[in-house]
Amino acid sequence: MKINKGVEWAGHACALLVPLWPDKGLSLSALAEFHELPEPYMAKQMQALARAGIVTGGRGRSGFYTLAKPPGEITLLDILLAVDGEEPMFRCSEIRQQGPCASKPKDCKVPCNIAAGFWRAEEAYRESLRQIDLATLSGAVAAQLGPDKVAKAGEWMGANARSRT
Repeated sequence: MKINKGVEWAGHACALLVPLWPDKGLSLSALAEFHELPEPYMAKQMQALARAGIVTGGRGRSGFYTLAKPPGEITLLDILLAVDGEEPMFRCSEIRQQGPCASKPKDCKVPCNIAAGFWRAEEAYRESLRQIDLATLSGAVAAQLGPDKVAKAGEWMGANARSRT
């Protein structure tokens, strides 16, 4: 399984917005600057998050983004689905209906064990992401960074954050 960079970038952008919720946000340029990411590509991820109702705001470089709902109500699965879409990772192509020993379509009414195994694994993966919300994740990130980096990030956010109004 490979998760595209956009999902990672969107996750980091959302995590950056957590301490600013509910009254403040960051501009697109600030979100891109914080991790030295290309602004046009960050814009694409933020637009996907906005369409999914995870963030609000935008409208160019001067606009800003803020979380659309409490951090405890946004999960990593929400972010993944917003950026990568709802399509399942595994798509059965009914390969068992091909080749010299091909099964007839009428014999393939029940998913094969291989497809069923992939679907079970994907559901377990999605359930795991569903259990990780931004509020919990933000606390874990802060603990991992340590007080000096948290203070430095706080100073940067204080200088770059803007109020909703």
